[in-house]
Amino acid sequence: MHPAVERLFALIPPAAPHRSRDWAAVERRLGTPLPDDYKELVETYGGGVFDETIWLLDPECPDANYNLVDQATERAEILADLWQTEARPAELQDPDAQVLPWAYVEGSGMYLYWLRQPEQKPDEWTVILNEGRGPEWEHHATQCASFVLAVLTGEAETEYFPDLPTDSHGFDANDEIFD
Repeated sequence: MHPAVERLFALIPPAAPHRSRDWAAVERRLGTPLPDDYKELVETYGGGVFDETIWLLDPECPDANYNLVDQATERAEILADLWQTEARPAELQDPDAQVLPWAYVEGSGMYLYWLRQPEQKPDEWTVILNEGRGPEWEHHATQCASFVLAVLTGEAETEYFPDLPTDSHGFDANDEIFD
């Protein structure tokens, strides 16, 4: 198990049993393999929200707003339109660099993306976030599971999560929310 997923598991034991996804089908739909730490997060927790803040997108979520594949398509269209009028962040100046959303931040409009540089393997992708209602982007040279853990424990150097960490932690699964 990825060390950050293991630490999250100890911090927030999942309420639901482990449930596999058809990752080969998901990756075909997206046109790219996905990082192992993300797949472990989704297999361990399912989609849902950590500490009422970070929504982990899930390719099996019935709500398009929290579905990985649906959001990948929607965010690509939105960003393509945005970058017609606004400058791309410095990390995306290479024309072959891309972003792919993997989480949404409740109530903020902020998305957490993988920063995909040319020639990188998925497990080398790092985290880049957009503040949601503005032009600011923030890059973190870490994998998604490590970033979630750092935000929840207060170890992340970011100004975008002022309400975290909390005294107690929780995870609300999509299975409970969307029943």
